[in-house]
Amino acid sequence: MKASVDPDLCTGCELCVDTCPEVFEMNGDVATAKKGPVPADAEDAAKEAAESCPAEAITIKE
Repeated sequence: MKASVDPDLCTGCELCVDTCPEVFEMNGDVATAKKGPVPADAEDAAKEAAESCPAEAITIKE
């Protein structure tokens, strides 16, 4: 599973970072997904972050 954040859509609310810091981090005013696959123990939190994103900026691919 891989996560990505569209920087053009991200509003920098930090909800994803709060929900799943294992996968998401802030890079200036926008969130980014850390490189590499989503750790198995963080998959549910990453999906929750994507579903909760108010800007719908997060994509999770299997």
